[in-house]
Amino acid sequence: MSTILDKIVEQTRIDLKHRMREVSYTDLHSMEGFEKERIDFKAALAKGSVSGLTETIHPPTVIAEVKKASPSKGIIREDFDPITIAKQYEEGGASALSVLTDQPFFKGNLAYLEAISKQVALPLLRKDFIIDPYQVKEAKAFGADAFLIIVAITDGQQLDELLAAAKEFELSALVECYDQADFDRLDFEKVDILGVNNRDLRNFEVDVHRGISILKQAPEDTVLVSESGLSSGQDMALLMKEGIHSALIGEYFMRQPHPGKAVGELLTSTKQVFEKDLLNG
Repeated sequence: MSTILDKIVEQTRIDLKHRMREVSYTDLHSMEGFEKERIDFKAALAKGSVSGLTETIHPPTVIAEVKKASPSKGIIREDFDPITIAKQYEEGGASALSVLTDQPFFKGNLAYLEAISKQVALPLLRKDFIIDPYQVKEAKAFGADAFLIIVAITDGQQLDELLAAAKEFELSALVECYDQADFDRLDFEKVDILGVNNRDLRNFEVDVHRGISILKQAPEDTVLVSESGLSSGQDMALLMKEGIHSALIGEYFMRQPHPGKAVGELLTSTKQVFEKDLLNG
Protein backbone atom coordinates (compact mmCIF):
# COMPACT_ATOMS: atom_id res chain seq x y z
CA MET A 1 0.00 0.00 0.00
CA SER A 2 1.42 3.39 -0.98
CA THR A 3 1.92 6.03 1.70
CA ILE A 4 1.31 9.77 1.46
CA LEU A 5 5.06 10.16 1.05
CA ASP A 6 4.98 7.84 -1.99
CA LYS A 7 2.14 9.88 -3.49
CA ILE A 8 3.98 13.15 -2.92
CA VAL A 9 7.16 11.86 -4.57
CA GLU A 10 5.20 10.52 -7.54
CA GLN A 11 3.54 13.91 -8.05
CA THR A 12 6.90 15.65 -7.61
CA ARG A 13 8.33 13.62 -10.51
CA ILE A 14 5.42 14.62 -12.74
CA ASP A 15 5.64 18.31 -11.85
CA LEU A 16 9.41 18.32 -12.22
CA LYS A 17 9.20 17.06 -15.80
CA HIS A 18 6.88 19.97 -16.65
CA ARG A 19 9.18 22.56 -15.05
CA MET A 20 12.26 21.16 -16.77
CA ARG A 21 10.51 21.58 -20.14
CA GLU A 22 9.58 25.17 -19.31
CA VAL A 23 12.97 26.24 -17.88
CA SER A 24 16.05 24.30 -18.92
CA TYR A 25 18.88 23.36 -16.57
CA THR A 26 21.08 25.89 -18.38
CA ASP A 27 18.47 28.66 -18.22
CA LEU A 28 18.40 28.49 -14.40
CA HIS A 29 21.91 29.95 -14.38
CA SER A 30 20.67 33.24 -15.82
CA MET A 31 18.00 33.84 -13.17
CA GLU A 32 18.48 36.77 -10.79
CA GLY A 33 18.59 34.69 -7.64
CA PHE A 34 21.45 32.58 -8.92
CA GLU A 35 23.89 35.44 -8.34
CA LYS A 36 22.67 36.25 -4.83
CA GLU A 37 25.39 36.20 -2.18
CA ARG A 38 24.71 33.15 -0.03
CA ILE A 39 24.20 33.35 3.74
CA ASP A 40 25.87 30.65 5.85
CA PHE A 41 22.98 28.43 6.89
CA LYS A 42 25.07 26.08 9.02
CA ALA A 43 26.69 28.92 10.97
CA ALA A 44 23.28 30.49 11.65
CA LEU A 45 21.96 27.25 13.16
CA ALA A 46 25.07 26.43 15.19
CA LYS A 47 24.67 29.37 17.58
CA GLY A 48 22.39 27.45 19.94
CA SER A 49 24.37 26.41 23.03
CA VAL A 50 24.17 26.02 26.80
CA SER A 51 26.75 27.40 29.23
CA GLY A 52 24.93 27.16 32.56
CA LEU A 53 23.47 29.69 34.96
CA THR A 54 26.62 31.75 35.40
CA GLU A 55 26.86 32.64 31.73
CA THR A 56 24.46 33.53 28.96
CA ILE A 57 22.10 30.71 28.10
CA HIS A 58 21.27 30.33 24.42
CA PRO A 59 18.26 28.18 23.52
CA PRO A 60 18.33 26.16 20.32
CA THR A 61 18.15 28.41 17.28
CA VAL A 62 14.84 28.47 15.45
CA ILE A 63 14.24 27.70 11.79
CA ALA A 64 10.77 29.23 11.41
CA GLU A 65 8.69 27.82 8.61
CA VAL A 66 6.54 29.68 6.10
CA LYS A 67 3.83 27.08 5.60
CA LYS A 68 0.25 27.47 4.44
CA ALA A 69 -0.98 23.86 4.54
CA SER A 70 -0.08 20.22 5.03
CA PRO A 71 -1.54 16.92 3.77
CA SER A 72 -2.65 15.89 7.25
CA LYS A 73 -4.02 19.22 8.54
CA GLY A 74 -5.21 20.94 5.36
CA ILE A 75 -5.07 24.74 5.35
CA ILE A 76 -3.18 25.85 8.46
CA ARG A 77 -3.39 29.60 7.94
CA GLU A 78 -6.09 31.28 5.86
CA ASP A 79 -4.61 34.81 6.01
CA PHE A 80 -1.38 33.66 4.42
CA ASP A 81 1.02 36.42 3.35
CA PRO A 82 4.47 34.82 3.00
CA ILE A 83 6.47 38.05 2.92
CA THR A 84 4.73 39.53 5.97
CA ILE A 85 5.18 36.28 7.88
CA ALA A 86 8.86 36.05 6.91
CA LYS A 87 9.50 39.61 8.11
CA GLN A 88 7.71 38.89 11.38
CA TYR A 89 9.85 35.80 11.91
CA GLU A 90 13.01 37.85 11.32
CA GLU A 91 11.88 40.50 13.83
CA GLY A 92 10.87 37.81 16.33
CA GLY A 93 14.32 36.26 16.58
CA ALA A 94 14.34 33.36 14.13
CA SER A 95 17.84 32.38 12.98
CA ALA A 96 16.73 31.00 9.60
CA LEU A 97 13.58 30.48 7.57
CA SER A 98 12.17 27.39 5.92
CA VAL A 99 9.98 28.08 2.88
CA LEU A 100 7.64 25.38 1.54
CA THR A 101 7.79 25.26 -2.26
CA ASP A 102 5.70 22.12 -2.85
CA GLN A 103 2.39 23.24 -4.34
CA PRO A 104 0.09 20.18 -4.63
CA PHE A 105 0.28 19.03 -1.02
CA PHE A 106 1.56 22.02 1.00
CA LYS A 107 0.25 24.95 -1.09
CA GLY A 108 3.78 26.34 -1.36
CA ASN A 109 5.42 28.04 -4.30
CA LEU A 110 8.90 28.82 -5.60
CA ALA A 111 7.67 32.40 -6.04
CA TYR A 112 7.38 32.68 -2.23
CA LEU A 113 11.03 31.71 -1.87
CA GLU A 114 12.11 34.20 -4.50
CA ALA A 115 10.10 37.06 -2.99
CA ILE A 116 11.24 36.38 0.58
CA SER A 117 14.89 36.21 -0.48
CA LYS A 118 14.63 39.85 -1.55
CA GLN A 119 13.01 41.01 1.69
CA VAL A 120 14.83 39.35 4.60
CA ALA A 121 18.46 38.95 5.64
CA LEU A 122 18.12 35.46 7.15
CA PRO A 123 19.35 32.28 5.45
CA LEU A 124 16.58 30.47 3.57
CA LEU A 125 15.94 26.75 3.35
CA ARG A 126 14.01 25.42 0.38
CA LYS A 127 11.63 22.86 1.90
CA ASP A 128 10.47 20.45 -0.76
CA PHE A 129 10.81 16.88 -1.98
CA ILE A 130 14.17 17.10 -3.71
CA ILE A 131 14.90 14.12 -5.97
CA ASP A 132 17.00 15.59 -8.78
CA PRO A 133 20.03 17.94 -9.04
CA TYR A 134 17.86 20.20 -11.21
CA GLN A 135 15.90 21.10 -8.07
CA VAL A 136 19.11 22.00 -6.25
CA LYS A 137 20.13 24.42 -8.98
CA GLU A 138 16.51 25.63 -9.04
CA ALA A 139 16.70 26.33 -5.30
CA LYS A 140 19.74 28.53 -5.86
CA ALA A 141 18.11 30.29 -8.82
CA PHE A 142 15.13 31.24 -6.63
CA GLY A 143 17.29 32.59 -3.79
CA ALA A 144 17.73 29.70 -1.35
CA ASP A 145 20.83 29.30 0.81
CA ALA A 146 20.07 25.69 1.68
CA PHE A 147 17.72 22.88 0.74
CA LEU A 148 16.24 19.79 2.35
CA ILE A 149 17.26 16.24 1.47
CA ILE A 150 14.86 13.58 2.73
CA VAL A 151 16.93 10.41 2.94
CA ALA A 152 13.84 8.16 2.80
CA ILE A 153 12.94 9.25 -0.75
CA THR A 154 16.40 8.63 -2.19
CA ASP A 155 17.87 5.37 -3.42
CA GLY A 156 21.01 4.13 -5.14
CA GLN A 157 23.37 7.01 -5.85
CA GLN A 158 20.64 9.64 -5.54
CA LEU A 159 21.71 10.85 -2.10
CA ASP A 160 25.34 11.26 -3.17
CA GLU A 161 24.24 13.06 -6.35
CA LEU A 162 22.20 15.58 -4.36
CA LEU A 163 25.04 16.17 -1.91
CA ALA A 164 27.42 16.67 -4.83
CA ALA A 165 24.99 19.20 -6.32
CA ALA A 166 24.92 21.04 -2.98
CA LYS A 167 28.69 21.37 -3.14
CA GLU A 168 28.65 22.37 -6.82
CA PHE A 169 26.11 25.16 -6.26
CA GLU A 170 27.50 26.21 -2.87
CA LEU A 171 24.31 25.52 -0.93
CA SER A 172 23.96 23.91 2.47
CA ALA A 173 22.06 20.64 2.69
CA LEU A 174 19.88 19.80 5.68
CA VAL A 175 19.84 16.00 5.51
CA GLU A 176 16.67 14.65 7.10
CA CYS A 177 16.18 11.17 8.57
CA TYR A 178 13.04 9.49 9.80
CA ASP A 179 14.57 6.45 11.44
CA GLN A 180 17.71 4.51 12.24
CA ALA A 181 17.81 2.90 8.80
CA ASP A 182 18.03 6.36 7.20
CA PHE A 183 20.79 7.39 9.61
CA ASP A 184 22.82 4.26 8.88
CA ARG A 185 23.01 5.25 5.20
CA LEU A 186 24.79 8.54 5.88
CA ASP A 187 28.43 9.35 5.16
CA PHE A 188 29.40 12.06 7.63
CA GLU A 189 32.34 13.03 5.45
CA LYS A 190 29.61 14.57 3.26
CA VAL A 191 26.86 15.43 5.78
CA ASP A 192 27.39 18.29 8.23
CA ILE A 193 23.79 19.30 9.05
CA LEU A 194 21.57 16.47 10.27
CA GLY A 195 17.85 16.73 10.90
CA VAL A 196 15.44 14.17 12.26
CA ASN A 197 11.77 14.60 11.49
CA ASN A 198 9.90 13.78 14.68
CA ARG A 199 6.76 13.34 12.55
CA ASP A 200 6.97 10.31 10.30
CA LEU A 201 5.29 11.26 7.01
CA ARG A 202 4.47 7.63 6.44
CA ASN A 203 2.07 7.51 9.40
CA PHE A 204 2.19 11.06 10.91
CA GLU A 205 3.15 9.81 14.38
CA VAL A 206 5.32 12.22 16.40
CA ASP A 207 8.10 11.17 18.78
CA VAL A 208 10.56 13.87 19.88
CA HIS A 209 12.57 11.43 22.01
CA ARG A 210 13.16 9.10 19.05
CA GLY A 211 14.45 12.04 17.06
CA ILE A 212 16.87 13.06 19.79
CA SER A 213 18.24 9.53 20.18
CA ILE A 214 19.10 9.42 16.46
CA LEU A 215 20.57 12.94 16.37
CA LYS A 216 22.92 12.21 19.27
CA GLN A 217 24.62 9.44 17.29
CA ALA A 218 26.08 11.95 14.82
CA PRO A 219 29.74 13.06 14.97
CA GLU A 220 30.49 15.92 17.36
CA ASP A 221 30.97 18.58 14.69
CA THR A 222 27.58 17.91 13.06
CA VAL A 223 24.91 20.59 13.48
CA LEU A 224 21.78 18.88 14.84
CA VAL A 225 18.22 19.90 13.98
CA SER A 226 15.01 18.61 15.54
CA GLU A 227 12.06 18.94 13.17
CA SER A 228 8.28 18.92 13.68
CA GLY A 229 6.00 18.48 16.67
CA LEU A 230 7.69 21.18 18.78
CA SER A 231 5.50 23.82 20.38
CA SER A 232 6.54 24.66 23.95
CA GLY A 233 9.33 25.87 26.18
CA GLN A 234 9.42 22.37 27.65
CA ASP A 235 10.05 20.87 24.19
CA MET A 236 12.83 23.34 23.47
CA ALA A 237 14.38 22.99 26.93
CA LEU A 238 14.59 19.24 26.33
CA LEU A 239 16.52 19.92 23.12
CA MET A 240 18.79 22.28 25.08
CA LYS A 241 19.46 19.65 27.70
CA GLU A 242 20.35 17.11 25.01
CA GLY A 243 22.66 19.44 23.09
CA ILE A 244 20.51 19.85 19.98
CA HIS A 245 21.49 23.02 18.13
CA SER A 246 18.34 24.00 16.29
CA ALA A 247 14.60 23.39 15.93
CA LEU A 248 12.52 23.62 12.77
CA ILE A 249 9.00 24.74 13.67
CA GLY A 250 6.15 25.50 11.31
CA GLU A 251 2.59 24.61 12.23
CA TYR A 252 2.76 25.95 15.80
CA PHE A 253 3.92 29.40 14.67
CA MET A 254 1.57 29.53 11.71
CA ARG A 255 -1.46 29.01 13.97
CA GLN A 256 -0.54 31.96 16.23
CA PRO A 257 -2.09 35.43 15.73
CA HIS A 258 1.39 36.93 15.23
CA PRO A 259 3.95 34.29 14.17
CA GLY A 260 6.93 36.53 14.85
CA LYS A 261 5.91 37.32 18.42
CA ALA A 262 5.36 33.59 18.95
CA VAL A 263 9.03 32.98 18.07
CA GLY A 264 10.23 35.46 20.67
CA GLU A 265 7.84 34.13 23.31
CA LEU A 266 8.99 30.55 22.69
CA LEU A 267 12.67 31.50 23.02
CA THR A 268 11.97 33.37 26.28
CA SER A 269 9.92 30.48 27.65
CA THR A 270 12.70 28.04 26.76
CA LYS A 271 15.24 29.95 28.82
CA GLN A 272 12.85 30.17 31.76
CA VAL A 273 12.06 26.46 31.73
CA PHE A 274 15.71 25.49 31.36
CA GLU A 275 16.84 27.74 34.21
CA LYS A 276 14.06 26.39 36.44
CA ASP A 277 15.10 22.82 35.63
CA LEU A 278 18.72 23.63 36.48
CA LEU A 279 17.76 25.15 39.81
CA ASN A 280 15.60 22.16 40.67
CA GLY A 281 18.47 19.81 39.89
